[in-house]
Amino acid sequence: MSAATPTPVQPNPLGGESYRLTLPNTAAAPRIARDFLTSLLHLSRHPGLVDDARLCVTKLVTNAHCHTRTPLIGVHVAVNRKRVTVAVSDDGGPVREAFGMLGTATATAIATAGPEEEHGRGLALVESLALAWGTGSGGERHPGRTVVWFTLGRPEVTA
Repeated sequence: MSAATPTPVQPNPLGGESYRLTLPNTAAAPRIARDFLTSLLHLSRHPGLVDDARLCVTKLVTNAHCHTRTPLIGVHVAVNRKRVTVAVSDDGGPVREAFGMLGTATATAIATAGPEEEHGRGLALVESLALAWGTGSGGERHPGRTVVWFTLGRPEVTA
């Protein structure tokens, strides 16, 4: 098997480059997504974002692996000079409600996970590290897909 080379796909609407990785839903998926994102961030001169990005993508891919029956997990990375946005997608499943697709469940899940609990702090961690994050669906193009995304980078300076 040959090594995968990240290749740009459609243009990033924020400028920069966009990359996609499709992973089988296996226990190795979080590690592969982490390594993929690490390589992209080093190549795009964002070494200061690597640690937070690795942690966030690991949490989202792990959630897709552990809480859905999706056969494939998608990782889409958009990188420009100031920011990186990562979206993790799956075919949905029982976790859909936990990701807030039906309203305030996300806020409740984040607020109720205590520091001693083994599970339930992943999205709170993503929220604490990211400039922005959210959930969505695959829309008309990919009905039934669940998407969870986060953006890292330097905060905008407002005058």
